[in-house]
Amino acid sequence: MTHLDKLITYFEKFPGIGARQARRFAFHVLTMEQSDVDDLAKLITNLQDTVTECARCHRFFAQNGSQSEMCSICLDGNRDRSKLMVLERDTDVQSIERSGVYDGLYFVLGGTLPLLTDTDNKLRSAALKATLDTQLTEGLSEIILAFSVNPDGENTGRYVESLLKEKIEAHSLQVTQLGRGLSTGSELEYADPETIKNALRNRTS
Repeated sequence: MTHLDKLITYFEKFPGIGARQARRFAFHVLTMEQSDVDDLAKLITNLQDTVTECARCHRFFAQNGSQSEMCSICLDGNRDRSKLMVLERDTDVQSIERSGVYDGLYFVLGGTLPLLTDTDNKLRSAALKATLDTQLTEGLSEIILAFSVNPDGENTGRYVESLLKEKIEAHSLQVTQLGRGLSTGSELEYADPETIKNALRNRTS
């Protein structure tokens, strides 16, 4: 396999990227100035040294010289700790933050549980329980399930409710889901701020 073929193969592994787009990316790299290619390679090489995973919500954040194990959202004392939103991925957090409506805390589950799968090896199930225990001491009263409006997202929501059932019942926690505003089949990452605002305001139990 040539260097070009290998690069195309790597691009194809990116979320939402098909073979045609992967080829476009690879050939675009060939048209870039050498200095830009060098900068891109350096950024990729050093990325994991400058970005870390939050010990609490598990989203990735740039440390910018800080040695804190938690991101700025989790450290923010003005956030409403009575609410915990559980999402699939980091990019969903950015989408919610852009809406400017939600002021609670987050937990990034790390993906979804497909309908025909009975294993959750890739999901942060144990970490979610630990985060829930921590936030219960801070007055948690509502868990918001913010998954994509598709069969896998719905199945993941049911899984999370089952996973946390004992704690939900023991502490009388309210479990809500994003309401009307998100159309069936849509992914949270690509929703515009106004749509997310409506989905948050109209969330249902």
